[in-house]
Amino acid sequence: MVFKAVVDQGGFTSAARRLNISPSAATKNLSALENELGVQLLNRSTRRVALTDYGREFYQSCTEILASLEEAEAALRAKNTAAKGLVRMVMPYSFGRVTFTPELPAFFAEHPEIRLDVHFSDDAIDIIKEGFDLAVRSRELEDSQLIQRVLHKGPVICVASPDYLARHGTPSVPDDLKDHACIVGNYGSEWRFQSADGLGHRVTVNSVLTLRNGDAVREAAVAGLGVAQSTWWLFRKDLQEGKLVPVLDAFEREAVPISVCYPARKHVPQKVAAVLGFLKSITAARRSESPQLAAAQ
Repeated sequence: MVFKAVVDQGGFTSAARRLNISPSAATKNLSALENELGVQLLNRSTRRVALTDYGREFYQSCTEILASLEEAEAALRAKNTAAKGLVRMVMPYSFGRVTFTPELPAFFAEHPEIRLDVHFSDDAIDIIKEGFDLAVRSRELEDSQLIQRVLHKGPVICVASPDYLARHGTPSVPDDLKDHACIVGNYGSEWRFQSADGLGHRVTVNSVLTLRNGDAVREAAVAGLGVAQSTWWLFRKDLQEGKLVPVLDAFEREAVPISVCYPARKHVPQKVAAVLGFLKSITAARRSESPQLAAAQ
């Protein structure tokens, strides 16, 4: 770039001014280039510079290369300005099935040139190693190479179906769960609670069924098989529809938030930014959505 500017401007001073560097820096830069190539590109005099035969040939190549570079940069900027292209992402099964997939028609209506490659996993995944653009997580972030944005905060709640409660009664304190059938998920049979005074409490529940999937836990609770504990987000639609009822709401504790993570970088591509905005919009729900929870509050 310095070499081309010197030729185009007819001297080092004008070229340095155009490139916003000092004349001495321009001179040193060109000398280093000539030393590296092993040829003299310019004949210098006190008044002007002139191309050598090597310089003339090299100037033509430089002009073509720099023009191609400008075109490549312009094309990349255009792609980044327009939200289009492939976005690879990974998210938990339940989030993808209940929250994400049903809202996709609205996303594609707004962003028809974006393509999504969505993977589902409840495990921690190295998204940089696996080549994902972003990940939705409901666990603590440990990777310092990632940026984390909280999508939703909410409590861990206990629920049961109206039919189950009609048959077995409603627990009033956590220790009552020892006399109830409980549906256990990935976090085991030791359930944690927090009272109004902030004190923590743990109960080893009577586990009649262990299911290693959030959706399966939710469906078993709806089927009336027992009391289940998980995040409000997992149960929210069944609570809205009256299929599940919250219990022990006075002993709820805060859950690990639902977050979206993506690699730290200076510029987030517009296609990724569009998906981030979409995830934020579909997780903006609050507990007031649920008439049962609103009544409990």
